Amino acid sequence: MRTDLVSEPGDVSRPNEDFAGVGLPACGQGGCVVVLDGVTPPSAGTGCLHSVPWFTARLGGALTELTVSCRDLTLSEILARAIRRTADAHADTCELSHPRTPQATVALARWSATAVEYLVLSDAALLVRGPDGTVTPLLDDRLARLPRSALATDALVDANLRNKEGGFFTAAADPAVAARAVTGTLPRRDVRALAALTDGATRWTETFREGDWTALFDLLAKEGARSLVERVRELETADRRERAYLGRAKTHDDATAVYVEL
Repeated sequence: MRTDLVSEPGDVSRPNEDFAGVGLPACGQGGCVVVLDGVTPPSAGTGCLHSVPWFTARLGGALTELTVSCRDLTLSEILARAIRRTADAHADTCELSHPRTPQATVALARWSATAVEYLVLSDAALLVRGPDGTVTPLLDDRLARLPRSALATDALVDANLRNKEGGFFTAAADPAVAARAVTGTLPRRDVRALAALTDGATRWTETFREGDWTALFDLLAKEGARSLVERVRELETADRRERAYLGRAKTHDDATAVYVEL
C-alpha cells in the first residue's frame, strides 16, 4: 500500500480547520482514510467555547480509532459514535443546539481483504479507481443541487438548509445525522486506488474546471497531492482580482488530499 497526504491551510495566519488521517490496524490487514473539512464559523459566533480545529481534531481522532478498532460496526454507526463522543466532550460548556456549533464535512473509507466501504457527508469527495482505470466519484451532492438563491446569506442557510430536510447535512453535535450520509460497499477487487479530498482541493475540478475527476485522479497518481494543492493555489491567486470563478468564496481555502494505492 502507498499513501500520499497533504493538508495545507488557506491562510498561514489561521489554523488549518481540515483533518486528515490514515489508519492501519495492528493485524496488518486493511486500513482506513479519514478526511474532515471544518466549517469556518461566522463572525457572529457559534455558541461554543472551542475552535473548529479543536472539533475536527476530536472528531477525526475518534473516527480514526473507531474505524480501525470496531470492524463490526458500519461506517454510519462509527460516525454516530464519534459525533456522540465529541459532543459529550463539550456538552456541559457549550450551546450544541446552535446552528453553527463546530461542524465538518466527512469523507471516510475503510478497506479489508474483501471489501471497500465508504461514507461521504456534504461536499468532501471520495474518488475510486478500478482495475480498468475508470475513476468513479462518490459524492453527497445535496449542497450542489440547491439553488444559488437559497444560499445567498448565512442567515438563510442556517434557518432553512443547514442540517435540515431538503437542505444538506454536516457532522456537528447530533449523532442522527450519520444516517443521512451517502454510504456503500465495493468489492476490494474493484478498487485499485482511492482519493479523499476536501472542497479546497477539489476546486481544481469543481471550481476552476481544469479537468474532470479522472484528470484530477491522474494528477494525484502521477505528480502527488502536493502538486494538486500547488496548482489550486496558482489558480486561486490568478483569479483574485476578477473572481470570475471564486465569486463570494474565500480566495484560499484549506486544502487536503489523501491518495492511497491498495
